[in-house]
Amino acid sequence: MIEGFKKFISRGNMIDMAVGVVMGGAVTAVVTAIVDNLINPFIAMIFGKQDMSGLLAFTYRNATISFGAIIGALINFLIIAVAVYFFILVPINKFRDMSQSLVHKKGAEASEEEKKALSPEDQTVLLLQEIRDDLASKKGADAKV
Repeated sequence: MIEGFKKFISRGNMIDMAVGVVMGGAVTAVVTAIVDNLINPFIAMIFGKQDMSGLLAFTYRNATISFGAIIGALINFLIIAVAVYFFILVPINKFRDMSQSLVHKKGAEASEEEKKALSPEDQTVLLLQEIRDDLASKKGADAKV
C-alpha cells in the first residue's frame, strides 16, 4: 500500500498539480492587489463608492439583496480574465509558437550529423515531430481508403 502511495505522489500529474496550486496562491496575491489598488479605485471614481456592494441593494426583513455586489464581481472577473488572457496566455502562446517554429526549422534544415549534435531535448522534440507527422500521414491515408 505504501508503494502505491509513493507511485501516486511521484507521478508527473500530481507534481504538476501541486505546482499549479502553489502558483495559484502566488497569483492570488497579485490579482488581489490589482483589484484592491486599481479596479476598485476606478469603480470609486465612477460610482462614488470603493466597491459596488452598496449599489442596487435593498433590505427586506433583515435580508439584504445586493445586485451591485454581483455586478462588481462580474466586472472584476471579466477584467481579470482579459488581463490573464492578454498578459499571460497570448505571450506564452507566441513564445511557444516561435520556439516550435525554430525547432522545426532547425530540424528540417539539419543533416543527420547536425541532428546528432542537437541537445537531447531538441532531439526528443524532433523525434516526436517525426512520429506525429508519420501518424498524421497514416491517418490521412486511412481516411482516403
